[in-house]
Amino acid sequence: MRSSGILIRSALIAALGGLLFGFDTAVISGAEKALEQLWGGQYQSVARVFGRPEAASPDLEKTMPILQRTAFWHGIVVASALIGTVIGSLLFGKPSDRFGRRFILKILGILYFVSALGSALAWGAVSFSVFRFLGGLAVGGTSVIAPMYIAEISPARVRGRLVAFTQFNIVLGILLAYLSNWIVHLMNLGPLEWRWMFGVEAVPAAVFFVSLFHTPRSPRWLVAQGGVDEARAVLEKVGTDTGNVDEQLVAIRRSLVEHAASLKEPFFQRRYLKPILLAVMIAMFNQLSGINALIYYTKRIFEMAGAEGTSALARSVIIGFTNLIFTMAALAIIDHFGRKKLMLIGSVGYIVSLSVVAWGFFSGTGGSIVLVGFIVFIAAHAFGQGAVIWVFISEIFPNALRARGQALGSFTHWFMAVLVSQTFPMFAEQLGWRIFAIYGVCMVGQLLWVLLAMPETRGVSLENIQRELGVE
Repeated sequence: MRSSGILIRSALIAALGGLLFGFDTAVISGAEKALEQLWGGQYQSVARVFGRPEAASPDLEKTMPILQRTAFWHGIVVASALIGTVIGSLLFGKPSDRFGRRFILKILGILYFVSALGSALAWGAVSFSVFRFLGGLAVGGTSVIAPMYIAEISPARVRGRLVAFTQFNIVLGILLAYLSNWIVHLMNLGPLEWRWMFGVEAVPAAVFFVSLFHTPRSPRWLVAQGGVDEARAVLEKVGTDTGNVDEQLVAIRRSLVEHAASLKEPFFQRRYLKPILLAVMIAMFNQLSGINALIYYTKRIFEMAGAEGTSALARSVIIGFTNLIFTMAALAIIDHFGRKKLMLIGSVGYIVSLSVVAWGFFSGTGGSIVLVGFIVFIAAHAFGQGAVIWVFISEIFPNALRARGQALGSFTHWFMAVLVSQTFPMFAEQLGWRIFAIYGVCMVGQLLWVLLAMPETRGVSLENIQRELGVE
């Protein structure tokens, strides 16, 4: 049975939220250095507040050397979007149950639009951080709601491919952000350059919002709200698993009853310790590679290696293309090659590439070695962690706990992303090449974890996975 046009169109529109996700995440890489130069005085004013002896307690005095560094406060400003992402990943789930997936996606579209224009028109570090925080809320919400909406409108035969398209769009959004930053830089806009970099995002955000008016509401949500007739009409348009709409409605009602019962099952208990630890560890290692430092500070890193402004942005585009190509390759073979094998290849790639980058900075051999190292690094990430993390987390929890397991993995991922991104400017300033060596050592830890603790879930039924983990 061929997929209907409205199903494909609706999935593509929802996946556009993933493109905004990726764009919003990466766009700051081209502008953060200009923002540090522009608002360095504001950072120093804040640092002086923490430097006044009369304002300091004995405990605070111990932290003053950190709090007095402008790099620390610049990291806070850059990470403001990620702070919003952590909150957004937890904030929009319940409202989507009450108001609907499509309605919340519209709200997220508005947040993206307001964040883009507000960031472009910001009048200081505080206002900029507030608008970036709003964009972070949208990113966090999109990471939960867009895949959920696509899964709920899609028949099982195409669900995996359509949901995976969100991940593809995230990577495409990162590439488009790098490409957009490079094009804006070539326009020689001077002091307005960074404003245009952020303002560009308002266009796809507006397209996303308007397009959502041409998508149906989730049939699963409609049944939960008693809108059976509208749910029937949607299923007739998007298709069903069996070709029988009435059978699909019965199955949806049954799943809703099971879901209501599952909410009574406690999550944090010894019985589920193994999948909880697996989810937390893979999410932590995902960020301990330094991937978000590369995405947020790509231009700065290449300038550290000796590249000039335009060259640094052009190299960012190369990184974005590499990310896209290897993500596509991994998604094409993940169900044939296996999750653990991809993670092993990715872990070795991380270690080799980060060693090359650290050596390139240490030896002063210049930007070419660093560029090659980072191309291998982003390829290793896209082929390993980037492709595996969300699939693996969705497989290791029992049906009754899967949603909460996904939330735990998402929260851990974004919390670590905040930590890594906020501290990178300070650590890069103090440690230089050693920061990349530290990320490499962390990836040795990931390699050992994959070899000793990570189970292979390819081709194993969800029930058998639960049995192997001792949580049936």
